[in-house]
Amino acid sequence: MATPAVVENLPARLDSSAEQPPLFDGTTRLYTSYACPFAHRIWITRNYKGLQDKIKLVPLNLQDRPAWYKEKVYPVNKVPALEHNGKIIGESLDLIKYLDSNFEGPPLFPDDPERKKFGEELWSYVDEFVSVVFNSFKGEGPKECASAFDHVENSLGKFEDGPFFLGQCSGVDIAYIPFVERFQSYLSEVWNYDITAGRPKLAAWIEEMDKVDAYKQTKNLSNTKEFVEYWKARLRAQL
Repeated sequence: MATPAVVENLPARLDSSAEQPPLFDGTTRLYTSYACPFAHRIWITRNYKGLQDKIKLVPLNLQDRPAWYKEKVYPVNKVPALEHNGKIIGESLDLIKYLDSNFEGPPLFPDDPERKKFGEELWSYVDEFVSVVFNSFKGEGPKECASAFDHVENSLGKFEDGPFFLGQCSGVDIAYIPFVERFQSYLSEVWNYDITAGRPKLAAWIEEMDKVDAYKQTKNLSNTKEFVEYWKARLRAQL
């Protein structure tokens, strides 16, 4: 079970004019972006495990990111990245498991063999899900991504003790929800497409995720709007 809600004053985003925080001074830092769904995964994970006092957020303005981030912190120049024990670790799916293994707090994955196996299948599918939907933005939208949402719908409800992928909320739900919330907004606004229509389990899952404190603390409509506007502008530029 997730740790109780913590009210957090969020730091301002750092842009190209911002000074670099100290590096490897013993503070664990999560370099993130409030708008990025990949980074959002780790923000939720941090909060779910109750690590707000253990892991400091360092939000970046990705449209005007500081040069020092690439030059001195993370040459890949992407978020999320975790500064911990004298090293920088990236890749959001890897970081979910890293936080689960290296920090205290509620476990993110079940021990039950059946749930563990199914969770691994869903974990393996999430990159394909994300890719299919992103590619549909540049194509025919719902015609191309409906099957991906059908896959999610059919994956829910396998276990009867809860509405989440593995029954109770887990790292699998955290891997999917930042993308589902943004895809839902984008497809609704641009294509007038409701991803929950005809998918009652998906609708129930989204409703239940909205009640999870660790997610609720990070959900901000302006961040979703920023994602939608970014993709609309990006696709207009390609016309």
